[in-house]
Amino acid sequence: MRAVITVIGKDMVGILANVSAGCADANANIIEVTQSVLREFFCMVMLIDASDMNVSIRDLEEKLRGRADGMEIHVMHEDIFNSMHRV
Repeated sequence: MRAVITVIGKDMVGILANVSAGCADANANIIEVTQSVLREFFCMVMLIDASDMNVSIRDLEEKLRGRADGMEIHVMHEDIFNSMHRV
């Protein structure tokens, strides 16, 4: 099972480190990550392997939000994306 994490907000030091540490604490393996800074805004998308996580996707989302103040963070199961693209 995989999930997608999105992070958007005002750029500051340590965002990637905090989100990565939260994933490690939840036993979620980061498969791929892309990030960029658009003017003063940080934008990141992560694909994680959530097969062996020790928390639910909702709990991971809450824990990540607690690690990155002021950031908009969402964690979504890959089935959400697969369903959107089926005709």
